[in-house]
Amino acid sequence: MKRVIIALSFAGLLSACNSAVSEKESGSTEGLKNTSTFAFSDKVKLDTFTVAIVGNNSNDRQLLFTIKSFEGKEIYRQEIKTSELLKNYLATAEMTKESDKIKFLKEEISYFFEEHHFLEPAVTPEDQPDKNVPDKVFYNELKLNGLNGFDYRLGKDQNVYIAWSEKEKKVKVYYKCC
Repeated sequence: MKRVIIALSFAGLLSACNSAVSEKESGSTEGLKNTSTFAFSDKVKLDTFTVAIVGNNSNDRQLLFTIKSFEGKEIYRQEIKTSELLKNYLATAEMTKESDKIKFLKEEISYFFEEHHFLEPAVTPEDQPDKNVPDKVFYNELKLNGLNGFDYRLGKDQNVYIAWSEKEKKVKVYYKCC
């Protein structure tokens, strides 16, 4: 009887180990999500920032970045194909296996909400617009109202800076560069 129990226990353990390995090899994107809160559309009330990888295979996977206002309304949505994100890094990194790509995407998810991306305020009164400012009127609105900003990268050398426009009641890009 002891031998049967040991054999069954060993088979169960072996099955569990094989299951864990096959999940890793499949490139599962479960758990590739990060959430943070930040005063963004209001100087005090917190909005919810979420970034997640959606899609099950390399060809249709996307990084989905959303911001929900303190009122629960989605005020920003950006979908970025992970193939485009990966393409910017493939030349400089060893990412031939699917597991390497998943590892990179997990690092991107963690990096997305590091403290330095939350800008308080978005634009200081001393800041001056340059060639990377797409809308000088909005930039000046931010200088006056002192609302916070957020920056994220679309690729290796492309950053986007966004903030809430009180006048237009929407999130807008106020700076875009390298």
